Amino acid sequence: MDSEGFSFDLQKEIATPVGTARAGEISTPHGVIQTPVFMPVGTQATVKSLSPDELWGVGAQIILGNTYHLYLRPGAETVAHFGGLHGFMGWNGPILTDSGGFQVFSMAQNRKIDDEGVTFKSHLDGSTHRFTPEMVMRVEEQLGADIIMVLDECTPHPSTHEYNRRAIARTHAWAERCLRAHIESGANAKQALFGIVQGSIYSDLRRESAQVLAALDFPGYGIGGLSVGEPKEDMHAILEETTPLLPGNKPRYLMGVGSPEDLVECVARGIDMFDCVLPTRVARNGALLTRDGRLPIKSSRFALEKGPVEPDCDCYACTNFSLGYMHHLFRAEELLAYRLNSIHNLRFMARIMAEIRQAILQGSFNEYRLEFLSRYKTSDRTAAVKQRQLWLTAHGRK
Repeated sequence: MDSEGFSFDLQKEIATPVGTARAGEISTPHGVIQTPVFMPVGTQATVKSLSPDELWGVGAQIILGNTYHLYLRPGAETVAHFGGLHGFMGWNGPILTDSGGFQVFSMAQNRKIDDEGVTFKSHLDGSTHRFTPEMVMRVEEQLGADIIMVLDECTPHPSTHEYNRRAIARTHAWAERCLRAHIESGANAKQALFGIVQGSIYSDLRRESAQVLAALDFPGYGIGGLSVGEPKEDMHAILEETTPLLPGNKPRYLMGVGSPEDLVECVARGIDMFDCVLPTRVARNGALLTRDGRLPIKSSRFALEKGPVEPDCDCYACTNFSLGYMHHLFRAEELLAYRLNSIHNLRFMARIMAEIRQAILQGSFNEYRLEFLSRYKTSDRTAAVKQRQLWLTAHGRK
């Protein structure tokens, strides 16, 4: 199923010990996206605390909007009145909207699922609403993003094999209904609809889901239901089995995943697109991303520090302000702290992705991966030890 103005050009792929890393370009009606790419999340038609100009400045190529939240407030009709999300929020680059499925299905006490759709209560006022595949397609068409996602059933972790077997059957049926509605409305001429692979941590279900959705010939594919509490080893194993079953000429989007180490590890397993609230959320809580791990800006040890967060960072925060000043802003609860922290963290993510892409194009990604993981200290001590062991083994030191 083709979408006018949307295409994916796979420019280079290289083998890794755990899969294949890829570099490419996605063309959309609002611009070209170089992959691999990290997509900042703008849940309610804004990336928190940042303007579109600042997003361009950090190197953002595409941003996300959330269908569930925008449907409830201000409403899809209101957004459409302003010419869709691009006109409403003043962002002229590519936009992706999710289907709202994750938000709805995470509301376990306030929703009811059946084969036709899902009924849920608003977190804002308790009012009752109904999402069906056809209705979600209408909402996403009104929002007007370049890339939109099907309605799927995202299952919790842990959950049983039988529960997930029923859930993927519903997800596949809904994907067909979304695709049919999308084509019948004519929106497929300007919006690319991605399918979503589900199946929790069950290899047989993931394989089945990938094969069923690949046969429907979507322009791209999301992989959902990961990073929801399962061990990282399970996520990695699922990707290693799933991505080879998806069409090689279509982009692969790992939904809701985006810690720095995850970007490196999951690119190595064939992923092209990522999104996550982590960089901006931890920024607002005083954590700055660096090549050595997270830096807690509220720590008193930075009060007199004259240097920037990272000497080699070219972001607005690092090139204009000291750690001491940023420490003061955060401790004083000044709004500028959230803006500067977010600018730095999103620029860090964009720089990492640009480096990964360049390493793939130059054929040096495997070396880049080992060097990055050996230095970056994760918040998970077990993962950090494993990363160090990986580096030692690769360099013949163990």
